[in-house]
Amino acid sequence: MAEHHGCGFEGCCGRRNGTARLIDARMPEQARCLTLFQYVQAVTGGPVARIDQAGNYAVPSLRGEAFAVRPGSIALRIDGAGVDTAVVARDEDTGSVALRLLDTEGRTVHQGRLLSEGDRLLAGLAGTVEAGASAAGPHVVPDGPHVIPDGPPMVPDVPERVPKRVPAWEDGNQLAQLDAVLADGGAARREAFHRYRGEHRPIEVDVVPAVLDHVCSVGLPIGVAVFAPAAMQACGGRVHVTDRTVGGRVFAAIAESSVEIDLAGVRACHLVRSTAAHGPTSALELDDEDGRCVAVVTQFGMVGEDVHAAWEHLAASLPGIST
Repeated sequence: MAEHHGCGFEGCCGRRNGTARLIDARMPEQARCLTLFQYVQAVTGGPVARIDQAGNYAVPSLRGEAFAVRPGSIALRIDGAGVDTAVVARDEDTGSVALRLLDTEGRTVHQGRLLSEGDRLLAGLAGTVEAGASAAGPHVVPDGPHVIPDGPPMVPDVPERVPKRVPAWEDGNQLAQLDAVLADGGAARREAFHRYRGEHRPIEVDVVPAVLDHVCSVGLPIGVAVFAPAAMQACGGRVHVTDRTVGGRVFAAIAESSVEIDLAGVRACHLVRSTAAHGPTSALELDDEDGRCVAVVTQFGMVGEDVHAAWEHLAASLPGIST
């Protein structure tokens, strides 16, 4: 994966001859647009981690909504407050067409390149919006079985009291951990991680390729989520092949996806246990030099008790940081 000024998306920075058209970036309009296409090369990430999958989109989810990783579908989750613009861009030199989601700073956080001529024609039907239209709107985060407005409520009739609600991630819910990362790269969560009520410990970054090699060799399915600002793309399944370059880049083919991690850009790795479908479930969280989580290796959803037990046994065996 080549670096593109911190972006990680080939050709997204205006250096090619092409045209772009604003479309509606708000949900559910955006979801209808994405699920319209039948064969897309979907890419999310940045200079340190990147995920690439060809297929069709499952219905994208927002922070606070239910989330599932299903075989054969592209699982995309976004922070509606962080995705500011969506465009359909056509490269006049190659004829390729891509749908791109941009954050409030104009960075491409997700790209879906349309691989069939039928999809490229359908892209012309996507509704156009006026320049300056934003995807930002009412925003929700999970809190137990309910979905409630983002931000802690104040105690009624008691002005300037300290908010009472504890952030959902502190209680150890797996999806709440992912959504906390999606909100700001997990920076606020990491700063307050001493308050986390679940098990967590730092481990050596170099165990990551060994973990991928091991699960590949024994056929143990895993799940991987890769983050960009305001966007997360996830995959799950068996690891077909792994590779590592001299420079420290790690590659893994997982089900229908390809994941790439630049270990030189990973400054810390934490093993975090949070509550998921089978109970406490371990995750390897990879942070960049700014303390933002760029990728998570874990188990998503109902994977079978044997798979969950094997993953937890592997996670428990991982060595901590030597002192």
